[in-house]
Amino acid sequence: MIASYSIHDLQFRKPAKTSRNTLETKRLYLLKLQNHAGLIGYGEISPFADLSIDDRPDFVQKLNQCIDLINEGAPLEDLDLDSWPSIAFGYDTALRDLANGGRQQFFTGSFADGIASIHINGLIWMASKKEMLSQVEEKIQQGYRCIKMKIGALDFDEECRLLEAIRKKYSAFQIELRVDANGAFPLSDALDMLKDLNRFELHSIEQPIRQGNWEHMAELCAKSALDIALDEELLGINPAMDGDRMLQVIQPKYLIIKPGLLGAFSVSAEWIKQAEAKHTAWWITSALESNLGLAAISQFASQYKNPLPQGLGTGQLYTNNIPSPLQINQGRLAQDGLEVWNFNLSLPE
Repeated sequence: MIASYSIHDLQFRKPAKTSRNTLETKRLYLLKLQNHAGLIGYGEISPFADLSIDDRPDFVQKLNQCIDLINEGAPLEDLDLDSWPSIAFGYDTALRDLANGGRQQFFTGSFADGIASIHINGLIWMASKKEMLSQVEEKIQQGYRCIKMKIGALDFDEECRLLEAIRKKYSAFQIELRVDANGAFPLSDALDMLKDLNRFELHSIEQPIRQGNWEHMAELCAKSALDIALDEELLGINPAMDGDRMLQVIQPKYLIIKPGLLGAFSVSAEWIKQAEAKHTAWWITSALESNLGLAAISQFASQYKNPLPQGLGTGQLYTNNIPSPLQINQGRLAQDGLEVWNFNLSLPE
């Protein structure tokens, strides 16, 4: 097997603002695995700046080392990818593609065959109150019935007024609202802020405080009437070894599974197993991957028949995404069968 990669900088249509940073580009390392028969499998290696545990200065050095080891025929364990989930995700994805004929069919089933679709949420990025309201209206007009909003960067009172404005027009029966704080709430004020947010009949809030504060998060989960979902809290934790203990301590209502940040798909599957053993609900979310990574994650998500809206609508964020058969219609993501993808992009070596 011959391994190589090319670099592609995905360009956001608009700067993507979170409580953590503002993104204008996202670097994609497009992994290519070719077997002796000439068959090619593709995988996405795309660490998330300031979030992925392998967003490190020596990332490219590690990636090049892995490419050399693969080309030398080294077994998977020699790659030592436990601390490099972005590379593990890309390698796993490319291997699955190769094993299924190089057709970008990473998981078989009715979604990959273009028959079934997945209910997804519409994502609202941080902006001014007026701009965010406009985004909400646009998503609702597009047929979304579940809206996810990034919060934590604006003035909190202004964010509450924004949610109030939405609820005055759309009831909880009409539109499900999720919010994501990306760990922005201060520990001392978090419980009071959750009480304020609960007035707006929200479905849930993702990661209200920074990860690693298990006792504080457990207190919030126990005392808050607003259901809490863990997101960043899962990063860097081995679900089979420490996931059970973390879930026992915190006891969240939901887990957010992000395969692109967790590593090989087996890690995400183990988190789902741990969640279901604790009767903790969950859904799967992409992490700003290109259409390639999004397709792999969506096909994985389709294996579980989870009725909750999944977070898989980010493929439309880029002006120069990889052309693919993924389509969104009326708040549902579908793949138009196993069409041939177009990888003839101008990717610098």
